[in-house]
Amino acid sequence: MLYKIFPDNINDRHINACVNLIKQGEVIIAPTDSVYAFICDLNNSSAIEKLCKIKGLDPAKANFSVLFNDLSVLSEFTTPISTAVFRALKKALPGPFTFILEASNRVPKYFKQKKKTIGIRIPDNKILQRIIEEVGNPLVATSVVDEDDIVEYTTDPELIEENWGTKVSAVIDGGFGHNVASTILDCSKGDIELIRIGLGDISMLGITN
Repeated sequence: MLYKIFPDNINDRHINACVNLIKQGEVIIAPTDSVYAFICDLNNSSAIEKLCKIKGLDPAKANFSVLFNDLSVLSEFTTPISTAVFRALKKALPGPFTFILEASNRVPKYFKQKKKTIGIRIPDNKILQRIIEEVGNPLVATSVVDEDDIVEYTTDPELIEENWGTKVSAVIDGGFGHNVASTILDCSKGDIELIRIGLGDISMLGITN
């Protein structure tokens, strides 16, 4: 099912349909502020297993991002962070950044693996923000990677639906996505280390490539 949703005129009926699918343990594809992503409910272990199967990943080794609506629940999923790292989070988010932080003791139970870090995102995308808000808890996400040897990420949601529509319960058409993923910053050891340069202005964080 392809749901067309305009970021500036969000269709409540389509949002509710997608939210209900997520709450039922289904996997859908949605736009972020970078590339399109598979998303599912963090609180549903069978949904995470389903996501791993779709992507062909070993659940014991898979690394997913966790999508938040804001930083208010961050302390539930991470160990205490430094003032410098918190300032960086406040400055960069919402935005196309993935921050790797040291995980709290509750994180491994979600992923059924001894996970010591967690990658968090607060995407600057109205559609996805609304979905996270309506679901009522963080979501799990991983990028939709194209099987083409030349193009890494498909930007056209109709092509994404054509390629993945039989494997997920819904695809949200929120317009063309980017073909560059988020910038990844590792803060799990206290300092801010650039892992992958993607979208997002790292200079605002005092980082140079």
